[in-house]
Amino acid sequence: MFDRYEAGERAVLVHINFTQEGEWEDLVEFEMLVSSSGVQSLQVITGSRQSPHPKYYVGEGKAQEIAEAVQREEADVVIFNHALSPAQERNLEQLCHCRVLDRTGLILDIFAQRARTHEGKLQVELAQLRHISTRLIRGWTHLERQKGGIGLRGPGETQLETDRRLLRDRIKAILRRLEKVSKQREQGRRARRRAEIPTVSLVGYTNAGKSTLFNRITEAGVYAADQLFATLDPTLRKIELKEVGPAILADTVGFIRHLPHDLVAAFKATLQETQEADILLHVVDASDERFRENIHAVHEVLEEIDASEIPTLVVMNKIDNLEGQKPRIERDDEGIPTTVWVSAMADLGMDLLFEALKERLASQMVEYKLQIPPAYQGRIRSVFFEKQCILGEGYDEEGNLLIDIRMQNADWQRLEKREGAVLRDFIVT
Repeated sequence: MFDRYEAGERAVLVHINFTQEGEWEDLVEFEMLVSSSGVQSLQVITGSRQSPHPKYYVGEGKAQEIAEAVQREEADVVIFNHALSPAQERNLEQLCHCRVLDRTGLILDIFAQRARTHEGKLQVELAQLRHISTRLIRGWTHLERQKGGIGLRGPGETQLETDRRLLRDRIKAILRRLEKVSKQREQGRRARRRAEIPTVSLVGYTNAGKSTLFNRITEAGVYAADQLFATLDPTLRKIELKEVGPAILADTVGFIRHLPHDLVAAFKATLQETQEADILLHVVDASDERFRENIHAVHEVLEEIDASEIPTLVVMNKIDNLEGQKPRIERDDEGIPTTVWVSAMADLGMDLLFEALKERLASQMVEYKLQIPPAYQGRIRSVFFEKQCILGEGYDEEGNLLIDIRMQNADWQRLEKREGAVLRDFIVT
């Protein structure tokens, strides 16, 4: 279907430093991505520019240098640490006579290798198809093209149009199957809400140690490795917290700077575990010099998936790699735990993490007894019913609804904001 060079496992890497802040990428992280994909790096070509060149992304002289390096090293593929346009990819392939891959294509390739479950494979395929659909070029050259006039009329649709239609059909089919998976996940979440089981979701930059921490807490035996994107498929396990009871812990896919939008869209079903969580455990690699930038990158993705308002407990992991750092809990001015310093690998500070998590979850629940007049009963009761937070209900002699509720404080605050001060008046002290 695609008139492209075949890619191999021997690569020339290209990293350009830009003066524009928005174009900045990290060379060390890029080399880790390439290593995680199983590709052998033959040479790293670096350079500086103010802005990308429209034809080759790099300047013409640098493009020629890349082509010479490919020939000299006998490389199969050129990998850029940047997002290339379809035209730039095509121009570079014509110049280098080998496959050219950008940062998005590299991340997609890693995801394709890591996907284990049926859902994960579907999500990766969807992201790949969306990426490829913008890069469709000349189809099989022996086929006719559309032409006008007597004797020049070809088939009703060109090969390029056929390819696009096939891609569209496949994308629709995958979306239908993912919708089914999403509904199944929603049923599970509804059952947990009905049982009032809080969900704790692990989030963080890729390779921050989420899966190791998950295994330490749950003894689940989830695959964990010192490589980027070791986890793709979400894993859920039940844990017990003192004074809170059972909770669900979810291990999710790691985030990365400039995570491709196609991937965020494709992994919507997986990321819903994060969106629907009662609290996020934001795992940070404390030994990484760039941990502040990594925290910022995670916040950007959380905003993109509408999860930035969820209460968060920061877990500074890998303190065994730092000198003088001991397990501890940091609290805000009100005494609420905000950060826990631990090492999942060395089993340091796990008791403190449980303590902080217990405090945060217990503080997030509110219980009220309400007396609601008939005029407000229908609307407000339906909201409580939807939230599945009703503990008991009845009516007094005047027809007022007496209702006991237990719900997340965040949900109560949102409801109070919507209904105004009137809701506060219904509380029976």
